[in-house]
Amino acid sequence: MNSPIIQLLVLAGIAIFLILRLRNVLGTRDGYEPPREMSAPAARRTPDFEVIEGGPDLDIVDHVPEDSNAAKALASMKAAEPSFGVSDFLGGAKGAYEMILMGFENGDIDQIKPFISEEVYEAFLSVIAAREDQGLTVDAQFIGVRETTLVDATFDDASRLAEVTVRFVGELVYAVRNEAGEIVEGDEKQSKKQKDVWTFARSMGSDDPNWQLVATSE
Repeated sequence: MNSPIIQLLVLAGIAIFLILRLRNVLGTRDGYEPPREMSAPAARRTPDFEVIEGGPDLDIVDHVPEDSNAAKALASMKAAEPSFGVSDFLGGAKGAYEMILMGFENGDIDQIKPFISEEVYEAFLSVIAAREDQGLTVDAQFIGVRETTLVDATFDDASRLAEVTVRFVGELVYAVRNEAGEIVEGDEKQSKKQKDVWTFARSMGSDDPNWQLVATSE
């Protein structure tokens, strides 16, 4: 048998061997075959970290300095009522600000009476009555709250009365008209900033979840 034929037989044998090895590794594919599912890589084991208790409460220190009297008062509120959250409170206060402010501007304070103290209610009522006596009407449209900042907080351990003071910067379109319909204050085509500092109060742990507006200032 001549040399070229021997070489061909050797090469054919090597090819057959390689094909068999590839079939064992890759399998065969006849027509369409669903792709194989790939198993998720084994999770890397990371060392267990111990949770250190007694650290600062971010729900508090995100809004007031850690060692401030306000921070201590807020911590006492949370101890008296574990479900209380500072960030949640500020979110609710933001909504209350719009509701109460627009109730006052529109002269409709009966619907907001449960959310304001008797003193604030009487003060609002006197301003609304004075406007009516002068023949003034208010057109107001609330645009939004641009800033909500916790200014101070106090807590009385004996009475469990909590007070939180918040500074709001709102934006609204505001126009005051006289009896002739003339604008005497504000601008119906231009918004303005409204700055208020309000204090809300509530007895922590009480069944009534509503905070009341007890004081206002600018």
